[in-house]
Amino acid sequence: MPHDLFVALCLVLVLEGLVLFAAPRQWQSMVRQALELRPRTLRLGGAVAVIAGLAALQLIR
Repeated sequence: MPHDLFVALCLVLVLEGLVLFAAPRQWQSMVRQALELRPRTLRLGGAVAVIAGLAALQLIR
């Protein structure tokens, strides 16, 4: 189980790094837009992402 968690975290780092490597200006623009959002909106988006990720994980396993 811990091995799977570390593999998943490594994959997250790879994906995040790819975005920054391939499109740094677009990433900066996205961050600027996110700074204009209310914290409640960001929190709701995070909650939706967590729920979607957990649902996808259940479907895969």
